[in-house]
Amino acid sequence: MSNPKIIAVFGATGAQGGGLARAILDDPDGGFAVRAITRDVDSEKAKVLAESGAEVVAADLDDETSLRRALDGAYGAYFVTFFWAHFSPEKEMAEAWNMAAAGQGAGLHHAIWSTLEDTRLWMPLDDARMPTLMEHYKVPHFDAKGESNHLFTEMGVPTTFLLTSFYWDNLIHFGMGPRRKSDGRLVFTLPMDDKKLPGIAAEDIGRCAYGIFKQGERYIGQTVGIAGEHLTGEQMAAALSDAFGEEVHYRSIRPEVYRSLGFPGADDLGNMFQFKRDFEADFCGARDPTVARALNPALKSFRKWLEINKDRIPRGG
Repeated sequence: MSNPKIIAVFGATGAQGGGLARAILDDPDGGFAVRAITRDVDSEKAKVLAESGAEVVAADLDDETSLRRALDGAYGAYFVTFFWAHFSPEKEMAEAWNMAAAGQGAGLHHAIWSTLEDTRLWMPLDDARMPTLMEHYKVPHFDAKGESNHLFTEMGVPTTFLLTSFYWDNLIHFGMGPRRKSDGRLVFTLPMDDKKLPGIAAEDIGRCAYGIFKQGERYIGQTVGIAGEHLTGEQMAAALSDAFGEEVHYRSIRPEVYRSLGFPGADDLGNMFQFKRDFEADFCGARDPTVARALNPALKSFRKWLEINKDRIPRGG
């Protein structure tokens, strides 16, 4: 197609951005082209994108000048940060500022900012039900994104605010899958009691974002929440049992126990799950699978995702 609209995709070699990049590449007549933004244009994932037809451009989220160059001539951009690379909410907010400023300078027609709730609006710092972390946050990797929303608005960047959900891919990559106990049982553990957890295939986040871009200006200025399904831990364990062909037991633990598990970010994630548990109605209500399916008709259910990925989920001790 002549003169396609260029979408600059940050995190194009990652989960969300990669899903968007592939969605655009899979639709050559859709009117859009991919500019994949990455620090390392020589990485294997970047090379695969280039071979698939993406324009691959180097930029650094810490360098606004490089971001501005990367956005030159783009119609739109998908902005996303990766907190777990540095565990610093201040750094994440600085990255958001750089992206918003670069988007303003580039005169973007449409940006999508991948964001989350600022949990302090529900649970202030002096609320003793949940420990305050790093002196200023309840859920650092949520709060920094939510606090940054205003940057895009105040800088006049025409933005859709995309609320994402728990990646089912965390069962593969983040050590959150079932663990085999000493008695041989597989146990799936979450600090969610009987509350529902909105979840989604990471790939589908990007594909929903593509659906937003295809709608033109319809979603500019709006917050759009997406999920594949809202499932309890028991429901997830039942689906895992069917996929694995052996029983997976759901075990709910207290958030304070989860916070004490000792792995990097355990306190942040323990607070995150507690927020999702304690404010289930608000959190689920902000993420509508019907909306996600309208944006991405190929949206996967948890069971469909398991059909594809069950063999990638570790089942060690």
